Amino acid sequence: MAMMGTTRGGGDSSSGRRVLVLGLCLLLLGVAQAQAQAVEFELVPDAGSIDPMMLPTMDGEPPRECATPVSVEEACRGASETHAGVDYDHCMASLGADPRSKEAGNKNMHGLAMLATKMAIDHAASTESKIDDLAELDAEAELPQARRARFNHCLEQYGGAADLLRDALDNLKAKIYGKAMEQLTAAMGASESCEDAWKGEEEQHRVPVAAHDREYGRMAHIAFGFTHAAAA
Repeated sequence: MAMMGTTRGGGDSSSGRRVLVLGLCLLLLGVAQAQAQAVEFELVPDAGSIDPMMLPTMDGEPPRECATPVSVEEACRGASETHAGVDYDHCMASLGADPRSKEAGNKNMHGLAMLATKMAIDHAASTESKIDDLAELDAEAELPQARRARFNHCLEQYGGAADLLRDALDNLKAKIYGKAMEQLTAAMGASESCEDAWKGEEEQHRVPVAAHDREYGRMAHIAFGFTHAAAA
């Protein structure tokens, strides 16, 4: 009988330990689940608490950190008052005629600076293409070598300017304004250098792409003026 009592006592003790272990496991499982839910709440904030201005834009640009809205008129007026190379009426006509200026992302100085730089790139590329076409015509007509050399000089200037402007646009996207302004300044020299190459020619033969040339220079100045304002 004594042996049977001892066996029952050992069984009760073993059963008690199992119950205790099971209870501890359940307790730990409950704590783990509570912690997981807390982490989930931290990682997935309520949609209403997310500031849309802090989200990346669709084209991969950095988030617009509460950018102050600016109209084309305000941007052009400011640039014309601080930069001699920017004409207010020309700025208004050029930017106002481009439908991209009405897009939401371009209604602040950063967006307008990027747009003006893109427009300057377009002008540089179109001027380079026009010069290339004229150079080919000159080659077919077997005109003087000096004239072809002038065309080649302008092609080099505008090709280099387009590359500089693309680099400036990349820096603008990253909001590295100082570097972007350096590259825009360097790109401005293309039109002046091309015009200088034609000095000494008779008036009717000077810079066959003068209109394109001047328009490019003016857009490059606008891009610089807007970038300077965006950096302020």
